[in-house]
Amino acid sequence: MTPPADIVKVAIEWPGANAQLIEMDQRRPLSSVIREVCDGWSLSGSEQFALRYADGPQLYITEQSRADIKNGTILRLAISPARAARQLLDRIQSHSIDARLEALKELAKLSADPTFATEFINMEGIGTLARLVESGTHFGEMLAFTLTAFLELMDHGIVSWDLISISFIKQIAGYVNQPMVDVSILQRSLAILESMVLNSHSLYHRVAQEITVGQLIGHLSNQEIQTYAIALINALFLKAPEDRRQEMASTLAQKHLRSIILNHVIRGNRPIKAEMAHQLYVLQVLTFNLLEERMMTKMDPNDQAQRDIIFELRRIAFDGENDPTGTEKRKAMYTKDYKMLGFTNHVNPALDFTHTPPGMLALDNMLYLAKVHQDTYIRIVLENSSREDKHECPFGRCAIELTRMLCEILQVGELPNEGCNDYHPMFFTHDRAWEEFFCVCIQLLNKTWKEMRATAEDFNKVMQVVREQITRALAMKPSSIDQLKNKLRGLSYSEILRLRQSERMSQDDFQSPPIIELRERIQPEILELIKQQRLNRLCEGSCFRKLGNRRRQEKFWFCRLSLNHKVLHYGDLDESPQGEVPFELLSDKIPVSDIKSVVTGKDCPHMKEKSALKQNKEVLELAFSVLYDPDETLNFVAPNKYEYCIWTDGLCALLGREMGSDLTRSDLDTLISMEMKLRLLDLENITIPEAPPPVPKEPSSYNFTYNYS
Repeated sequence: MTPPADIVKVAIEWPGANAQLIEMDQRRPLSSVIREVCDGWSLSGSEQFALRYADGPQLYITEQSRADIKNGTILRLAISPARAARQLLDRIQSHSIDARLEALKELAKLSADPTFATEFINMEGIGTLARLVESGTHFGEMLAFTLTAFLELMDHGIVSWDLISISFIKQIAGYVNQPMVDVSILQRSLAILESMVLNSHSLYHRVAQEITVGQLIGHLSNQEIQTYAIALINALFLKAPEDRRQEMASTLAQKHLRSIILNHVIRGNRPIKAEMAHQLYVLQVLTFNLLEERMMTKMDPNDQAQRDIIFELRRIAFDGENDPTGTEKRKAMYTKDYKMLGFTNHVNPALDFTHTPPGMLALDNMLYLAKVHQDTYIRIVLENSSREDKHECPFGRCAIELTRMLCEILQVGELPNEGCNDYHPMFFTHDRAWEEFFCVCIQLLNKTWKEMRATAEDFNKVMQVVREQITRALAMKPSSIDQLKNKLRGLSYSEILRLRQSERMSQDDFQSPPIIELRERIQPEILELIKQQRLNRLCEGSCFRKLGNRRRQEKFWFCRLSLNHKVLHYGDLDESPQGEVPFELLSDKIPVSDIKSVVTGKDCPHMKEKSALKQNKEVLELAFSVLYDPDETLNFVAPNKYEYCIWTDGLCALLGREMGSDLTRSDLDTLISMEMKLRLLDLENITIPEAPPPVPKEPSSYNFTYNYS
């Protein structure tokens, strides 16, 4: 007989005693359940006790969280959070060093529990920890545990970071600035400073006074703290006032940050983990965002200094030393030259730069090409000026539109997305990576224009092809500018056409009624194949990262479907697993029969709690939740779009609902296309034996001819 929904069967442990197996009535007050458990072991003062999970993070159970208890859960009777907080607060101030160390070690572990944290903070525990740090008497393990506990407690958001004293900041900054400090202390000190900067405007200024970029760059050679150091650099960069960012960027350039990251991180002897990839992505975004000001600055046609840049472009291209002396002759010649340069406004090309984006950034790019890659610039301009009018590639117009396109592709001006790791190694290989990227792409545009034999009317078509060439090349993650050039050489216009044709086979090439009928016959079996693949992937399971205030903790949990497709097993992990996680290590489970629905994006409970900032956009796109009886949820944030599609499709298939992700539609089209080709190929390869004259029969619905070239 199935037990009532409000009854859960659990085991409760107590040191030195046999475990109690009880049926916990979730309608009874928790205090009543604890009293009954204490009576079973003849323990008095039940109000001094509480229940905690025996496995995983061992969190305290409260009236609010008790609904998470599942059948078969192992619990532990423990002293109450308030009593534990009082005891630890006394012990961390003990005169015995050993007693203090053990207390701080236990405190560091318990501080992640929100129930305990609330009690400890209410007893002025954070102030006590801060004073221990400020005293400068703690070293080694004792100091590391103190800083860990402090950071965990602050991360709960119960106390404002603005209450932190200047002396505490100076002490933490001192650990970062000292040459010989234990790695664990450095990690926690950097993480604390990062949280200060990100969570308090006033503390940003104090931290910026105590920590120099040069000191942080010095830590990048240590692989154990690289991620923490870059994270703090990013935080200082992100929160710096507008007028300070360019100055900070110049300092970073002078300190050779780019080359240090390239040699010690990107080309280091360790694989780059997800958090480091994220921090490199953030640094890349913040660096490119320095271009936003120029991108959004319109050219002033009356500004002589700005007009002189256009004159310089003309001079370099056409060697203006032999300018005619007459004003009218000079004006006529300039107009002709500006037309040959490909400006839309031949008389006053300054007007071409009054649209934002790309504004003055386009002119900056053109000037860099003309001065640094002068031969390339002259070749492009003169080559097009000698073509027939209808086939010339307008350099000025192309450079302006290309700059705008590159800003869109690299999302210049956008805030970093919290869940994105999409950094490009090649941008760390050159001090002027943006300008070099433009120079490669303008040559690509000129080459593609010739390959397409384009005219002015084809301008937008050419730009679409160039965008596709660039995005496909970037997706290959070239490691250098030279490798980007090689990737783009392989993506000629004819190759783009071939790729498009190949990708369109399932969409555009089979549109005749017989083929459509064949598709409809094939589709159910292909869908069943995809469904089985999705369910098999769920049985293998996936690792998910827990979202928190501090990403470098890298807390993980794993979820997988039972082989009989009847139960979802899940549980916390200390680190990202290598391969499959056995069911025995996953302590929690949900019967599939209890699952009511699957929701995604904004409909997820854990996304409704998050702010609507731009940096949460990508997390929102990867979020989904399983809703199950009685009014419970299991919340996910997929590591990438592929895993998101696999899991949402698989869960829908599990519930007998339609799989509707982009991945399923893509897989369906691809597999149907492949199956149709095989079947049609079989028809073509049939050898018809000699036979008597055919007997007339009903017309076939497959009267079609398909030509394979």
